[in-house]
Amino acid sequence: MNRAFIKAILILPGTALVYIPSLIVFFTRNTSYGTAFPVDSIIVWMAGLLFATLGLCLMIWTMTLFRTKGGGGSPAPWDLIKNLIIEGPYCHVRNPMLTGVILALVAEALLLQSLPLFVWAGLFFLLNTIYFMKWEEPELEGRYGTAYTCYKKQVPRWLPRWAPYQNQGVGDD
Repeated sequence: MNRAFIKAILILPGTALVYIPSLIVFFTRNTSYGTAFPVDSIIVWMAGLLFATLGLCLMIWTMTLFRTKGGGGSPAPWDLIKNLIIEGPYCHVRNPMLTGVILALVAEALLLQSLPLFVWAGLFFLLNTIYFMKWEEPELEGRYGTAYTCYKKQVPRWLPRWAPYQNQGVGDD
């Protein structure tokens, strides 16, 4: 991996999954709401492990696609990839990397039984939804044109579609 790719991983997912949650846990650990969790059972742990596994797999898969199919660049907005990726998990959902991060954030909240981490996961989801709608998606439409517009119309932003997206060759070189 090149330095820009590693930098992007340390800054973006690192901030969302490690740095901010660590601060949240640190500052709420001795409060009544820091670890208060309504359910204490093996089901919570199993759900947390399932979400962590799914989230990690999605993040690794999408980062691998960025490296192998992206034509250079990284997941970072300051180091954009050249190619529109519409295979693998991108056939089912437009933002599988962020879906993976959100699943991992929910897993952290479940495994650490932290309501403030659930709030962080919800806030992260909301902020990214606004960012995608207002800035990233218009930029992708400008960069990839009709290919992205067709893709965007058929593939949901967050909740995966069951049948994979079939590129009809629109916008292909």
